[in-house]
Amino acid sequence: MEKITRIFDLLELYRGKYSEKPDVFACKCEGYWRTIAAEEYVAVSGMVSRSLLALGLKPGDRVATIMGNRPEWNFLDMGILLAGCVHVPVYPTLSADNYRFIFQDSGVKVIFAGCRDAYNRIHGIIPELSTLTACYLLERQKGVASWNEFLDVAGDNPADDQPLPDVTGIKPDDLATIIYTSGTTGRPKGVMLSHANIVSNFLAVSQILAPRKVTRALSFLPLCHVYERMLNYMYQNMGISVYYAESLDRLRDNLREVKPEMFCAVPRVIEKTYAAIHRKGRNLKGINKYVFFWALNLGHRFDFRKMRNPVFRLQQIIADKLIYKHWRKVFGGDLKIIVSGGAPLHHKLARVFWSAGIQVIEGYGLTETSPVVAVGTFDPGGVCFGTVGKVLPGVEIRLADDGEILVKGPNVMMGYYNRPDRNAEVFDSEGWFHTGDIGTLKNGKYLKITDRKKEIFKTSHGKYIAPQVIENRMKESPFIDNIMVIGENRNYASALIVPNFEYLRSWCEAKGIAYTNDMEMAAKDEVIQRIQRDVAELNLKLDHTWQVKKIAVMGKPWTVESGELSPTLKVRRTHMQDRYAGLIAEIYGEQVYYQPGRRHNEELHPPKQKTKSKRKNKVRGKS
Repeated sequence: MEKITRIFDLLELYRGKYSEKPDVFACKCEGYWRTIAAEEYVAVSGMVSRSLLALGLKPGDRVATIMGNRPEWNFLDMGILLAGCVHVPVYPTLSADNYRFIFQDSGVKVIFAGCRDAYNRIHGIIPELSTLTACYLLERQKGVASWNEFLDVAGDNPADDQPLPDVTGIKPDDLATIIYTSGTTGRPKGVMLSHANIVSNFLAVSQILAPRKVTRALSFLPLCHVYERMLNYMYQNMGISVYYAESLDRLRDNLREVKPEMFCAVPRVIEKTYAAIHRKGRNLKGINKYVFFWALNLGHRFDFRKMRNPVFRLQQIIADKLIYKHWRKVFGGDLKIIVSGGAPLHHKLARVFWSAGIQVIEGYGLTETSPVVAVGTFDPGGVCFGTVGKVLPGVEIRLADDGEILVKGPNVMMGYYNRPDRNAEVFDSEGWFHTGDIGTLKNGKYLKITDRKKEIFKTSHGKYIAPQVIENRMKESPFIDNIMVIGENRNYASALIVPNFEYLRSWCEAKGIAYTNDMEMAAKDEVIQRIQRDVAELNLKLDHTWQVKKIAVMGKPWTVESGELSPTLKVRRTHMQDRYAGLIAEIYGEQVYYQPGRRHNEELHPPKQKTKSKRKNKVRGKS
């Protein structure tokens, strides 16, 4: 086939090179994995495009999808693009206000909802959408047009040798998609990406993966986010089968069933997996527990240069036979690669997984850059722990005087939809895109992200604090599941902390503490003191002005549904500042109302030195 220049050119691979592939995609339905063959993928995508054209849609018209990961997402994506229309994928967990804004701002003509819940979320605002001509639900529901009814609009199928419409008029620089950033502040912004933007990215990333033989991937991050979407295109370009997980709650089961060789994740998923492994080790007894933590600590010290040392290499072999092989079973047994992005990953976690034979490749990018700007590779020297790798071939970066990362390249967006004011803010006179992220170059070639420019704040003493650095450090404690550092315009840094409640249960059991419920345990003095101890110890690894002086222990996890996290599992800082304004003021001694179930401590101090005196050994919070 000719060179891929438009996203839907991938379908030609399934008409030729991968035409016999039986499992392009797979999803679990009624307890069984249903696979989609190459022929069905091409045929249904063509039907989608013909149905859209039969509905009267024209090139450039916007079509929205609200659904989780499933093969139909791809049918719609390719069909929308084949028709010359613009795909507007939307998270299925947004509020009615955000749906209203996105649909009105983009002027959608047709909406596809994946499930009844998604449809019910938008049902009330449909009469307000003046541009909308049709809405379809993939599930059956009385009074709502179904997926089959939509496909019937296409009429008779074309000849077998012409399953796709004529696309010669669609150019690589044409707008392919508008992705509304979930954002942690304010209204979503519509990022306009062309075919060429996205194609340049997945082709470049494909070259990085090419040396590794991968046949099967598990997908669970939202396809409506550019990160998972681009990698799904990469999978298709390389003929890798894509299995869609049922949900994050079912992820462990799906890993065992699918036995993927790779998947992509955000650090939160990797952190929780590591925490589960750590918790399992804590519950071991005797020599088994000793060997487990010996292997874990060996993993923390993993380094490529150390592998040249025969003693270290022998230790790795022993640890693999005794411990690491069991860790790999958690992922199904065949996992080789995890791609991590969306936020910084602590280098200790990356080292542990590499030590266990699972190669963690960390990358960096934004929706506005399609998304990859920099990523690790499998070449010698391709990974530098604590960084996001080298800049992607074809992409340029520059570091501004304040450390902000500026980007140029074929992957940089066309601009924000309907937002000339924002475009003027993020593009300078030389055409550089200002990412808003602060970074440095390690050894002149590895990009290291230190924080978000807008998230760095000053204390009342005029000292700058980068919260992500502190948060990553504090997550070294197995007791801390999530954390947000605060302290802007105040005397010192403090933190809101969500305990790792699963780990907390096992700790309470070991200490003989009766576990009632999460809310009550988060308010217990013993728990607060134990978390205080870890924070105080980790503070010693930070500059004095960055040390967390006070904490508030939260009584329940932060979730997307409850509003604390964005759909990409990032803490929504501005929202949190507003939501917990009373608690934050209380931490800093201001007059506020009382909020039950949330406790905070007095100022933290470094742990006391151990002494032989039995009395002095009874340090407050000592475990």
